[in-house]
Amino acid sequence: MKTRVSRFRIRPGAHSGGAAAEAQAEPEAQARAPQPDQAPPGEAQGAAPGTDPAAIREETLTGRELRMARRLAQKHGLSPGSDLEAVRMLRERGIDPFQRSGMFGLVSGEARAAGAQEDMPGVQLPQTVAPPRDNLPARDISPAQRRAAEIIAIQRDIARRRRRKLALLMARLLAFVFLPTFLAGYYFSAVATPMYASNSAFLILSADGGIGGGRGGLGGLIPSQFATGQDAIATQEYLESKDAMLRLDEEQGFRAHFSDPAIDPIQRLDPDASNEAAYKLYRRHVKIGYDPTEGVMRMEVLAADPETSLRFNQQLIAYAEERVDELSRDKRNDAVKVAAESLAEAKAERRAAQQRLVALQEDTILDPEGEIASIRSLIGSVEMQLQEKELALSIQMNNTRPNAARVTALQSEIAVLRAELERQKRRLTEATEGDSSLASKTAAIQMAQADLATADMVLQSALEAMRMSETEANKQVRYLTVSARPIKPQEASYPKVFENTVLAFLIFSGIYLMVSLTASILREQVTS
Repeated sequence: MKTRVSRFRIRPGAHSGGAAAEAQAEPEAQARAPQPDQAPPGEAQGAAPGTDPAAIREETLTGRELRMARRLAQKHGLSPGSDLEAVRMLRERGIDPFQRSGMFGLVSGEARAAGAQEDMPGVQLPQTVAPPRDNLPARDISPAQRRAAEIIAIQRDIARRRRRKLALLMARLLAFVFLPTFLAGYYFSAVATPMYASNSAFLILSADGGIGGGRGGLGGLIPSQFATGQDAIATQEYLESKDAMLRLDEEQGFRAHFSDPAIDPIQRLDPDASNEAAYKLYRRHVKIGYDPTEGVMRMEVLAADPETSLRFNQQLIAYAEERVDELSRDKRNDAVKVAAESLAEAKAERRAAQQRLVALQEDTILDPEGEIASIRSLIGSVEMQLQEKELALSIQMNNTRPNAARVTALQSEIAVLRAELERQKRRLTEATEGDSSLASKTAAIQMAQADLATADMVLQSALEAMRMSETEANKQVRYLTVSARPIKPQEASYPKVFENTVLAFLIFSGIYLMVSLTASILREQVTS
């Protein structure tokens, strides 16, 4: 909506009531203003524009402008009922109430009136004061319009703040996300040295015949995750260890290859780097994975040229074979060691028992058992004879008149037989001078024989255990079989420009998001 502001300046001569100013202003005002009895030009042609009361009301004219229009209407001999009516009547007559000429005439008339009043003594009228240039007249605005204007101003301020915050957000994203991502992508695409990868796969087989149904031959060479899982894990740990890295460096020049100046500075290894730094590089360029469900180990070796990658891969496979052989040998030795020690102890015990038996047999001239048997048979015959003689003596003594000579003879024979019987018994129980008795010798020999028999049984058991241990040890043999041999690569596998760039973008975005959230939470906690 267009608002008109009328400004005017009163010459100093107007307040003094000079005749020259009045003579000059009066003809000009009369010449510009039409006569009351004359019809306005707009009436002959139709309604003048801007005479609609609603349109005049929407112009939101100031109080000053309305008062000036009413004064100008009264000057032209019109009698309006209101200020808006004065504006409408002036416009219907073709007079612009806000034109400088009209205002100038009004001011000139006011100046003449002021001069006339100055000539009258005792009349005091208020003087017209020119407003300052920077003080614009206020408008009469309705509360609804003022509220709408304030809402629009608030909305504009919110939009301005949002644009400023969006600009700051884009600047931060550009500085902390897009620019680092662009630098990472540029490095991966133009600066990074291409790396060639050689892949291989191998698995550890067991010669356990139990898994193959107890059949011999190649039927027992079947993979088993239960039998070879620990060996595969041990082999993987060895290939990923610093020991394997040092051995590869000593035999194939791992450190010298990655210290080549042709490699970019980020992937290049310092020639004077420590073993720990070289080992970190080794872990990044030698990747080994083990699949427990299939029992397969997969290895990927990276190098700056295809030949070196293939050579490193083959050498690491050779190291793995040696490690598997060492583990198998250790298991076989551990399984047989206990059985061998038991067999050696059984042999020693049997030898000692046999030596004791031989010593006892050497101390005895005759066979103790045979001697004892002959003595016992002699004792038996003597007892029988003694029994017969005693029976004959009893018969003689039962006669009424026994034969004295016969009785005496029988008594002497009985005495002799008893003496012999006692002597033979003493031979079994009593020891001779410097030697043990036959019974003790026999008992010692029997104990020695029993010990020898026990030693034979223990030795037999040890031999059986030894054979079983050797059989189990043979079943513990492990074989490393290469299922996929490494092949010389023809194209570089790394770096993967798109994947690495996207990964860098995600990493930088995540870091920025976490930092932003942390900063927002801390700021909210501080300001709350």
